[in-house]
Amino acid sequence: MRILVVDDDPLAGEMTGALLEFQGHDVLLANDAMEATSQLDAHDDIALIVSDMHMPLINGIELLEMLREQGVTLPFILLTGDMPNEQLHQTSGLSACLQKDAALETTLEHAVAQALGS
Repeated sequence: MRILVVDDDPLAGEMTGALLEFQGHDVLLANDAMEATSQLDAHDDIALIVSDMHMPLINGIELLEMLREQGVTLPFILLTGDMPNEQLHQTSGLSACLQKDAALETTLEHAVAQALGS
């Protein structure tokens, strides 16, 4: 399963990608929303997007909204260093909102399985 990871922090993106690869997924990395849209245009086998919340110019929620306006309906998981509030969890079109914490390996694995229906 190919997953697109979007994070402006290269180290954080690589770490998230490594967790997903360890779980058996093929990972593409993008450093921002524009690179993410380019990756989506170039690869028609992307099954899921995992994005950081706090990025310059276009944050994770804005990326989700932009993609939905373009008709992209892929499952979308948002990662944040903050404690996600209830309003964030209720964002339309969001499959999951996870905190980047010590439990991320487990919570991300469960969220990916749920988002992909497996």
